[in-house]
Amino acid sequence: MPNLSEKGIYLPPSPIRKLVPYAEEAKRRGIKVHHLNIGQPDIPTPAVAVEAVRAVHDRVFEYSHSAGIESYRRKLAGYYTGIGIDITYEDLLVTVGGSEAIFMAMTVCMNPGDEVLVPEPFYANYNGFAMEAGVNIKPIFSTIENDFALPPMEEFERHITPRTKAILICNPNNPTGYLYSREELNQLRDIVKRYDLFLLSDEVYREFCYDGHKHISVMNLEGIEDNVVMIDSVSKRYSMCGVRLGTLVSRNREVIEAALKMAQARLSPPYLAQVAAEAALDAPKSYFEEVYAEYNKRRTCIVNALNEIEGVYCPMPKGAFYTTVRLPIDDSDRFAQWMLEEFSHKGETVMLAPATGFYASRHLGHDEVRVAYVLKCEDLLAAAECIREALKVYPGRTL
Repeated sequence: MPNLSEKGIYLPPSPIRKLVPYAEEAKRRGIKVHHLNIGQPDIPTPAVAVEAVRAVHDRVFEYSHSAGIESYRRKLAGYYTGIGIDITYEDLLVTVGGSEAIFMAMTVCMNPGDEVLVPEPFYANYNGFAMEAGVNIKPIFSTIENDFALPPMEEFERHITPRTKAILICNPNNPTGYLYSREELNQLRDIVKRYDLFLLSDEVYREFCYDGHKHISVMNLEGIEDNVVMIDSVSKRYSMCGVRLGTLVSRNREVIEAALKMAQARLSPPYLAQVAAEAALDAPKSYFEEVYAEYNKRRTCIVNALNEIEGVYCPMPKGAFYTTVRLPIDDSDRFAQWMLEEFSHKGETVMLAPATGFYASRHLGHDEVRVAYVLKCEDLLAAAECIREALKVYPGRTL
């Protein structure tokens, strides 16, 4: 039998999904599993999007333009203009999820062997995308002690080498829920300008900012317009994870033209997904108000419940719908698997995402897990109760 490639062998497993077989086995045993491991909202998709798909009666589902259906791109550009990001439809490409947009950005902005600086912890799949693109992630450590604020600029500069070509951020952040301030973004702008780097920004959670905080897009940082690439997605904004549709946005024509060549190689974004996403842009303001209020309530619910548990520290996230939690445990991978294999409370247990997969530094995250507050408050409280009871009997408890 031929050998697999090194890339195929060493692609990292997803910390979000790698424990799925254990969850499935727990369900077969009759255990109810609370899924806090993945950002799959239970919020309904906008009715206008669902109805638009139902109304499709095309006899042939044709390829669209490789950059996406023009009417959708124009409407999407209008959405961005409406939130203060002044672009045209020619400044964006429709992608197969935000994931493809990230991979495209890494591929067109960097050569194999180049380096991208990323504050850690970061979205776990960045590791896989970087490996696929042949790019090396250089992590810049942020700490739970200051709620995962942007690391000092000296740390970024200390890690810059002749192979450094970009900085990648997620704002608001997955997995921490941290929201970067204007001051922090201006500091990044200055470094990007000084060293002539690309600034890649994953902004898929921009609608979810709490406590009066406002999201600031890198597209509005003056003086680095040609250095900036924004990644976006409909998955979280409209609770449409399954349509797999994202966007790559840049005012740099060379970036867009190079990414378009990659888009042409895969021919077209999915047609029905674009129909749904274009219709979703007509969702009423009340839809977002209700969704925002629900997530804000869930955030308070789970953070307060977790912080009442002995030895647990959960920062209050400023955005997105995740938080990274420190637990009194020896190994988060072991704990998460044990929760599914050996523990239940009142016939229930919890599926968590071990934080080790959100760090590039292998010695970090062993006492942390990511929690996605995408369930109703009653389920979040039940999940917190399970975690509290589990920590009382877990063999690797460190208290």
